[in-house]
This record gives sequence, C-alpha cells and structure tokens, in this order.
Amino acid sequence: MRIVSVTAGAAGMFCGSCMRDNTLATALIALGHDALLVPTYTPITTDELDATAGRTVFFGGVNVVLQQSKFTAWAFRRTPRFVDALFNNRRFLKWVGRFAGSTDYSKLGGLTASMLRGTDGNQRKEVHKLIDWLKSEIRPDVVLMSNALLSGIVPELSRQLNVPILTTLQGDDIFLDELPDADRSRCLDLIRSNDRFTAGYICTSVAYADHMAGYLGIDRRKMHVIYPGINTKGYAGLSPREDRPPTIGYFARLAPEKGFHNLVDAFIALRKQPAGQGVQLKFAGWLGTKNKAYVERQLAKLQEAGLSADVEWVQCPDLATKAKFFQSIDVLSVPTTYREPKGLYVLEAWANGVPVVQPNHGSFPELIARTGGGILVSPGDTPALANALLELLADPAKRAILGRAGYDGLMASHAAEHMAAATIDVLKQYIPGPHS
Repeated sequence: MRIVSVTAGAAGMFCGSCMRDNTLATALIALGHDALLVPTYTPITTDELDATAGRTVFFGGVNVVLQQSKFTAWAFRRTPRFVDALFNNRRFLKWVGRFAGSTDYSKLGGLTASMLRGTDGNQRKEVHKLIDWLKSEIRPDVVLMSNALLSGIVPELSRQLNVPILTTLQGDDIFLDELPDADRSRCLDLIRSNDRFTAGYICTSVAYADHMAGYLGIDRRKMHVIYPGINTKGYAGLSPREDRPPTIGYFARLAPEKGFHNLVDAFIALRKQPAGQGVQLKFAGWLGTKNKAYVERQLAKLQEAGLSADVEWVQCPDLATKAKFFQSIDVLSVPTTYREPKGLYVLEAWANGVPVVQPNHGSFPELIARTGGGILVSPGDTPALANALLELLADPAKRAILGRAGYDGLMASHAAEHMAAATIDVLKQYIPGPHS
C-alpha cells in the first residue's frame, strides 16, 4: 500500500503530533508498506530518525506568511516556483523556526482561515504544488492528513487524485481555542465544509473522538480510534534503579496547558508533609520564548519555598538522554489542564518501567485502564496529586507493580508496530482490492 502522510512541522519544537506521525511512517515501512512522510510549514523536529529527511517542505512557513501579508501578498502569490524554493530551503526554515517560539496563536486566525479555504485562499498556488507532485510522481493509494487545520487541501486533493483522504485529530482544538471567537467560528465552519471530502478521521483515544465529534460538528461514525504507539528501542525497560532520593519527574512541553505549575504546587505541598522530606523533582521539555516568564514564575515559587536545591532542570536533546532521564525518576506526572489526546510521555515512562500519576481526563483514563500502569487523580486537585505522588514514593513494591504493568501493557498494545497495524486495518476499509 502506498501511503502518503502530510505532517505539520512545529518550527523547531518537539511536537507530539509530528513525533507520532514520524513513528507511524517508520513503522509502516517496517511492515512492508510504501509510506512517505511529507513535511509542511517547517521541517519536523524529532529525537528519532527523521522520516522526512531530505524531502521537500511544502507550504513553507515563510511563503505561507508572505502570501498572506497585505504588504507582500500581491508579489508572493505570483512568484515563480524557483523563487518559492529558496524560501522553502530546509536549513533556512529551521533557522527561521528558532524565532517562532514567541508566536501568538490568537493572531493567526486570518492565516488559518485562508489555509482552510484551500484553492480559494491566499495560498492556492501552494495547494497546487503539493497536488501536482503527488499526482505526477507519487500516485498514492491513500493520503493521511496530520490535522484538520490542513483540511483546506482536501477538496482539491480528492478531486485530482480520487483516493481516500483521512484526517488525524490529535490536538486541533488546542490551537483553535487560542483564536478569538469570531475567527474560531469561521475556521470551524470551513473544517465542516471540508469534511464533505474527507473519507474518515483517526483519533488517538475514544474520549477525544467523542469530544471532537461535538467540537467540530462531525459525524462520530466517521471517526476511528487508533491508540498512539512509540518505538520502544533505546529505552531501558525494567532495568534496576540506582540508589538515590525518591524523585518525581515531569517530561513534556513547559507550558501552562501541560500543567507544569500544577506539579510545582503539588511538589511544594508534599514537601511540607513529614513523609515528603527528601523528595526530589526533575523536569525536562521544550521551552518556547512565550513561556519563559511562566517557567521563571514556577522556579520563583520553588525558591520561595526553599526547594531550589531539590529541583533539577534536565536538558534532553536526544533519545539517549531522554532514556537516562526516565531512568533517574521513580514516578512521572504531567498534570495537564486540557484533555490530552495522546500522552506520548506516559508511554515513554512505561517504556522505562516508570509508573505515572495523571489527571482523570483526556486520554489518560483509557491508557491507564488498558495497562494498569498508574494512578488517576481529579484534575486541578493539588492535595490529591500530592497525596498520590507520596503514596507511590512511599511504596516501592506498588511502584514496581505499576511500572511492570505499564511496561507489559506498552509492549502488548502500544508499541509502534501495533499503531501501524491498526492503521492498516482502518485504511483497508477505504481501499478496494487486496493490500498487504
């Protein structure tokens, strides 16, 4: 089966969606399928082998913005393709991406709506470039879109290629909720319009499928649930832990929606209890410019509580250092404020035999129910989070049981090959004829 996946680069950020898309493409290839991962906006950033390496970036972020701006639109909507290619250079886009961490998403409503209009939008020539390439050189059996924000491509893509197109929903609402009400309403209307040309949707949990069906106003029967998977190679599994102080870990983007502040508050609360003396906190994750002040406020709270010496900020630029991080903690908690649709960091913790304590919303209840690898607490309940963390830190036997359950459950149903096999099962429903 020839599968094209169109993913959206996140301007240098370690983005869970592109990492999932990258892992899926690699796993599909390992199963013997002809899978191509095509980057848009910017090159993707991943701590694994980049499946898009050397591939042309379509809808280059600079070209897209220049074609939207009232100061440059007239000229850049008419530039020849060799000029566009200069701005789509991967090195150039990676360099530009370093400055995108301060982007205010609330100001991107006009650009998002234009992209969702596809060939009726300001980036119409970018739509034609991608479709021309797919039609003349690739000729896929099926196309997977990384998110509904790319669905402006779908109507013309469906007409020109006459193949099924499925859209993955894995965090679209998080971006859309940042837009002003009028912009969000306009974008939702456009997504619903593009739904007529979308064969189906892939969601990363039942809860998220249920939520997005209502949020987008799309028929729930078009949605398939395929749980995320990770490449388990390179992680330490159930290897013995070193003798060290009990340690709580946080591994995710350092941002308010990921709930870093919730964990800081819980850590401060548990350290006030006699059983919490000596507990350490380690955290790691990508930090964008716009969230630096937020992280500094959390560090100030820790300093004011006299706990700075018991907190470590770890840099994890690659898989080896990430695995080392997970091996240095006893429990992971990423207490998000929103309905997390994937939770890859939970799977990464289990790949190292580390149990988790997570809020009872989003994908977490399903992941933990499927594996038994952690504890759920009420979202936003600082005392409950602190007590659950203390409970595990004080009970090595229970930690070992939950860590083993998480690891076994991961290997049984959440490795990359399981995600790839489930994806093929869904795609076969849309493609006539035999496919291996």
